This record gives sequence, C-alpha cells and structure tokens, in this order.
Amino acid sequence: MFHDPFFIAVAAACLLVLGILAVGIGGFAKGGEFNRKHANRIMRYRIYAQALAVVLILVFVFFRRMGGN
Repeated sequence: MFHDPFFIAVAAACLLVLGILAVGIGGFAKGGEFNRKHANRIMRYRIYAQALAVVLILVFVFFRRMGGN
C-alpha cells in the first residue's frame, strides 16, 4: 500500500491539512498582529485542503473496492 502513488497523495493531503491547522491554531494561541491579518485566510486554506483530502480519500476507497491493488 505504501508504494501506491495515490495512497501517498492521500497521505500528503492529510499532512497538508494538519500543517495548516497547526499554523492556524498557533496563530490563534499567540494572537497579535499575525492572527488579525491572517487567521481567516489560513482557516479558509484549511477548509480547501480538507475538502481536497476528503475527495482524495473517497476516490481512493472507491478504486480499492473496485478491485484495484
């Protein structure tokens, strides 16, 4: 499974979501000017990345159930 390029893409998308979420939470925790300027944009990026990750996961599961290796 770890040699499947599509699995690697799904894992990378999930890690991207995790990274964006960490930056957003860190900005909220620290507060200040960075949070005021970028908080909404960072969380918007997280939503986009999360939607992409969910779609990739669903497509991956679909192809796995269809008999793909």
